[in-house]
Amino acid sequence: MSKGGAARVVGHRGRGVVVRGNDVDTDQIIPARYMTSIRFAGLEEFVFRDVRFNAAGEPKGHPFDDRRFRGASILIVNKNFGCGSSREHAPQALQRWGIQALIGESFAEIFFGNCVALGMPCVTASEADVAALLQSIEEDPAHELAVDLAKLTADYRGR
Repeated sequence: MSKGGAARVVGHRGRGVVVRGNDVDTDQIIPARYMTSIRFAGLEEFVFRDVRFNAAGEPKGHPFDDRRFRGASILIVNKNFGCGSSREHAPQALQRWGIQALIGESFAEIFFGNCVALGMPCVTASEADVAALLQSIEEDPAHELAVDLAKLTADYRGR
């Protein structure tokens, strides 16, 4: 246990979900119009709202709505994920949706800090490694990933 009695995060095992694209900003993660409360409860409903649904509320085919990724807890992303405003609602919304760890090429500094404060590790990897992981998970999302912070590794199907 760490100070304050909270459990120390040493890693996470779970299935992955892929969100492709560089510079995915916090307004894409949780649009500002849904941040009407000082509480974070219910934010998961609005994660990626504008890129998941059209104006009529019909799904656009976002990975967060793909049945193959249901129950995923590790988000795989590209470069500069979480850029834009410093809203702490973005990692809160992701965590409430079920994300417990992120793997990507890079993360915006404030977003990274907000994730770490929530106990959600953000692991960086090379562009080539992330590309291979994105493709592998899209092709077969049933396999688990293991993020080990002590070893500084992310393992998928033994690789």
